Amino acid sequence: MSGNPLTTMRKSRLLEMLREGKTVGSLKLNLADSRSAEIAALAGIDCIWLDMEHVANDYAAIERQILAAKAYGVDTIVRVPRGSYSDLVRPLELDATGIMVPHVMSLADAQAIVRATKFHPIGRRPVDGGNADGLFAVLSYQEYTQQANRERFVMIQIEDPEPLAELDAIAALDGIDMLMFGPADFSQAIGAPGDWQHERIAEARRLVAEAAIRHGKIAATTAGTLEQAAEWAKLGYRFINIGSDVRALTKAFRDWSVGFGRLFG
Repeated sequence: MSGNPLTTMRKSRLLEMLREGKTVGSLKLNLADSRSAEIAALAGIDCIWLDMEHVANDYAAIERQILAAKAYGVDTIVRVPRGSYSDLVRPLELDATGIMVPHVMSLADAQAIVRATKFHPIGRRPVDGGNADGLFAVLSYQEYTQQANRERFVMIQIEDPEPLAELDAIAALDGIDMLMFGPADFSQAIGAPGDWQHERIAEARRLVAEAAIRHGKIAATTAGTLEQAAEWAKLGYRFINIGSDVRALTKAFRDWSVGFGRLFG
């Protein structure tokens, strides 16, 4: 035995990089298998985005993927379904580094999220230190709540036009750590689905980045290509998702299928 048990919450490498002014990348996983998370972690990505909004992943699958990423020191963020406060905090208790809350529509909505996900003195998150993030009751009450506020983050998605009217006040909230602009749903909300060159998308992307920077928060978004990632970084975005498992597999499998057909078809 090493005789050196853990006595502090697992620190976030992602937050450490962001606090140093670096730009970080994430990969989105739709597949539930823990091996997908392990492969992504082995690839050297900064953060793995796990999804519960659009994908039928249960907490057991999410827990296994978090464990697989942690084995390689890689952070995870879980996009939660919109439901009760338990839907918001359970991924954090499974030791995800952060949560992503979709479709935040107003200042009041953002305030409710802070109240449910941050501990005193920022919010009123319900306390249970007997889970993975609290080292299964190793941390004291005060250690747990203080370290969780420091080493875990809350990202909200701005993907509708409605919250733009209160964007500055939302970005100013203590407890909102990152603002992610979501162009796909935003395009649908303005009646221009998939029109990525629409001027209102460009304006919203700029406004989200500016509001985040103005209030010392992290601007986050998605990029379809590495060239786009570089472009969004110039606007001030420092958390950029650059791909997904299903897109990578679909492209690889189709390329192999087409190539095989050309050889033997």
